[in-house]
Amino acid sequence: MTGLSKIAVSIEVSAKHVHDSKLTADMLPRGTRVYITDVGIDPVADIIKAASLVSQMGYSPVPHIPARRIESETALNARLAGLVNEGGVHDILVIAGEADDQMGPYSQSLDILKTGLIDKHGITHVGIGGHPEGNEAYEGRDVMAVLKEKIAFGELMDAEFRIVTQFGFDGPRFVQWAEDVVDAGIDVPIHLGVAGPAKITTLIKYAALCGVGNSLNFFKKRTGAIAQLATKHSPEEVVSPIENAWLEGRGNIQQLHVFPFGGLQSSADWLTARGSFVHAPAPNEHALA
Repeated sequence: MTGLSKIAVSIEVSAKHVHDSKLTADMLPRGTRVYITDVGIDPVADIIKAASLVSQMGYSPVPHIPARRIESETALNARLAGLVNEGGVHDILVIAGEADDQMGPYSQSLDILKTGLIDKHGITHVGIGGHPEGNEAYEGRDVMAVLKEKIAFGELMDAEFRIVTQFGFDGPRFVQWAEDVVDAGIDVPIHLGVAGPAKITTLIKYAALCGVGNSLNFFKKRTGAIAQLATKHSPEEVVSPIENAWLEGRGNIQQLHVFPFGGLQSSADWLTARGSFVHAPAPNEHALA
């Protein structure tokens, strides 16, 4: 039992959200982890500047490091140096990253870990991607075995590791996956992805883009009639079984990671109303200074 009644949260934004002032300093509690996506749209300089602004707002910036989008070790080194020295970053999420073509020497997140540059730049916390519904990019490899390999290498590094998953709509399935991870001998915190409040049509679009087909099928069965497609989805049915498992100490579940597909303010209002803005101490001490 945790002693708290509501699970902690982090949230995901784009660099454009930050530069367009859609994220504000009074929207979230100080120290909240704010993940900054990289889907190949924003220049690295804009991501670094966004991280700096997030840090200045009192939040803990967590930029994505997409392996397949990194052109060279020199580019990776420069990106990490900029994020740490200019962006106030101490925490990153390392992912394979969606890209039509691999842009450099890195095909997967493990390749980034093996460079040694994360420790070199003094990054203290690292998230790696989790895929409760599998990942087509693994091309037949055992997803759990790949995860174990990354965590095993992480144990050789200085940074603290955690798993952060893609979003989905089947809460019990995500809980079972987290328990399977623990049963496989992987002992790190797990942050489960959920979609914030949004129109059902919006969620279906993003689910198709992000490859969460199984969960999308489950979601469609739950929503039922076509007439409901224009309505707004409440995440509570997804969150409730996850939060219950967290309260019971199951599956190393420690946090929710919110994808605000229906807008940042909408997700912030929902989280405030449900009392979920309780968070673990941020790794970015600069953000709390």
